[in-house]
Amino acid sequence: MSFTIQNALIPVESGYETADVQVADNCISAIAQNLAPTETAIDGKNKLLLPGFVNAHTHSSEMWQRGIIPPLPLELWIGELYDFTPLDPEQVYLSALGTAVETLLSGGTSVVDHLVLIPGQELETIAAAVRAYQEIGIRAFIGPLIQDESLTAGMPAGEGGIEHAAYIRSTNATLELMEAAIKQFHYPEKGVNILLAPTGIQLCSDALFEGCIDLGDRYNLCLHAHLLETPAQKQLAREKYGCSAVEHLQQIGYLSPRTSLAHCVWLDDSDIAIMAETQSTVVHNPLSNLRLGSGIAPILKYRKAGVNVSFGCDGAASNDSQDLLEAIKMGSILHNITDLDYRHWITPRQSVEMASLGGAKGLNLGDKMGSLTVGKKADLVLYDLTSLSLLPRTDPIGLLILGRPTNTVDSVWVNGKQIVAEGKVKTIDVDGLRRQLFDRSEWSSKRQSPMVGEIESHYRQVMKLPLGG
Repeated sequence: MSFTIQNALIPVESGYETADVQVADNCISAIAQNLAPTETAIDGKNKLLLPGFVNAHTHSSEMWQRGIIPPLPLELWIGELYDFTPLDPEQVYLSALGTAVETLLSGGTSVVDHLVLIPGQELETIAAAVRAYQEIGIRAFIGPLIQDESLTAGMPAGEGGIEHAAYIRSTNATLELMEAAIKQFHYPEKGVNILLAPTGIQLCSDALFEGCIDLGDRYNLCLHAHLLETPAQKQLAREKYGCSAVEHLQQIGYLSPRTSLAHCVWLDDSDIAIMAETQSTVVHNPLSNLRLGSGIAPILKYRKAGVNVSFGCDGAASNDSQDLLEAIKMGSILHNITDLDYRHWITPRQSVEMASLGGAKGLNLGDKMGSLTVGKKADLVLYDLTSLSLLPRTDPIGLLILGRPTNTVDSVWVNGKQIVAEGKVKTIDVDGLRRQLFDRSEWSSKRQSPMVGEIESHYRQVMKLPLGG
């Protein structure tokens, strides 16, 4: 199929220009003015055309708990999350659809889903997410969330120490599971990619990391993980390795241009230099970092050092949204308070490049997607510049990134296929999805997490917080 988007506004170095963008064989084939139209013509007048953004880190199944987990730091929040994780593949399917819809309607054409697995139904969990993403047509990168240590291992031992139960699955069994998932589901030509994604240093052994490196090398897959999201994780890394987590991951060979790492809040300058040297990508998740009190990642330092940075929403129970434009806005202007030199601050155009090309580079696909370039994949988003939230007319990208855009996405194409038209997702029944999400849930505001009750006093002790009420 080929089509031409006519008279769209596109960003150029000197500002903007009106141009036609032609697509053939799923790729951009020409960008110029007054192109001869192909079989299908799309009216781009008064619309802004940008490359699709990458929602570079999320956990889709958390959608079932958004809005209900109280203000807690990550180490306690995760206890509550796991106590009430959905145990039904159909719920995984529905929340993956919901994640995809919200991502598409906020400018995203790709999603990196660090997918929480249902114990005993791991392959069924992955299959449910794959089914959802293929039905809707978003470009999906699924990193089954794996670990080989119990949740309590994610906290520093401190002086008192803490006993950890054995994890439900051995390291070897987990790696065998990942190889089965790769063979069954990794089909990039069909829009589904598998990543190797251990949860992070806090819950994973070196053997698991090294097994993932080996699988990544054998199957040419990208690696993903959480990294130093909280102060407790920084303390844990020193206890566990006697050096920083970044130094350790470099020593075992986990860092590379094929590696993206979510959060990266508590890195020192020497760690940042290692990230730049290894060409690893930082995925900035500003909203969850604020929601969980994790801190403000030193994004301006990363950019100054030449580290590639992209944006993620993170899971919908730690953000509690999948609005990518909201994450990009917060992830840009938040850093104006971290450096008095305004010349270092992130401009709206730089934000767009980080969200699109930065996201693509983090998936080792910077040469195939992420910019309006002839030959690249036609992952495109057309924004309606007559939308009330993008008026009056000033700088279109400034309005999009610094404003509060609502209902501004007019059309979305993924791999040359139109997924959204006139602001509506056309590949699935969104009203039916809304009904199912409503019918399978209930209003609730109070619940008691056994795990939080068990570990809270230890957490407060090692973080030197008062133990009283």
